[in-house]
Amino acid sequence: MKEEGPSESREMPKKTGVIRGISILDLVLRMVAIVGTLGSAVAMGTTAETLPFSTQTVLFQAQYNDISAFRVFVIVNSVVCGYLAFSLPMSIYHVIRIKASKSRALLIFLDSMMLGVLASGASAAAAIVYLAHKGNAPANWSAICQQYQTFCERITGSLIGSFAAVLILVLLISLSAAMLSMRHRRF
Repeated sequence: MKEEGPSESREMPKKTGVIRGISILDLVLRMVAIVGTLGSAVAMGTTAETLPFSTQTVLFQAQYNDISAFRVFVIVNSVVCGYLAFSLPMSIYHVIRIKASKSRALLIFLDSMMLGVLASGASAAAAIVYLAHKGNAPANWSAICQQYQTFCERITGSLIGSFAAVLILVLLISLSAAMLSMRHRRF
């Protein structure tokens, strides 16, 4: 049996404190990502604008559900928000039990899946937002943001929250991997 020297016994509390601090950061980042995805889903899902020069018989209206990529964006952000909310108890468990490694590995796997889903949904919506702002002359698609300014501002803002959540998920995966690595590394 190997005896612990004085320097090894001092390293264990330091290592434990670092892991607990990272676990608390994980919890906080999950809450911020919930706000980002929920805000993005609500902002996109409530976006609609009617042009002021429309008549009773002809309405010029832009709504998020007119474009399938925006509908997918709302669904994806809602699903990821729900997942993040359900992962909060596991994150709290990691603050209490810093030696948990199987559940951390599970979170890395699930976070990676959600990252892929969220990034693809946000990227598809970003492509449509780009077309709304710039248009595409070869395809004879005109930019609509000169007419529907409020609509374009809201959909652009919802993308910001979603891509912020993508970055947070990347951080969460990195933090979880670092914690697993620290857990198994000897100082």
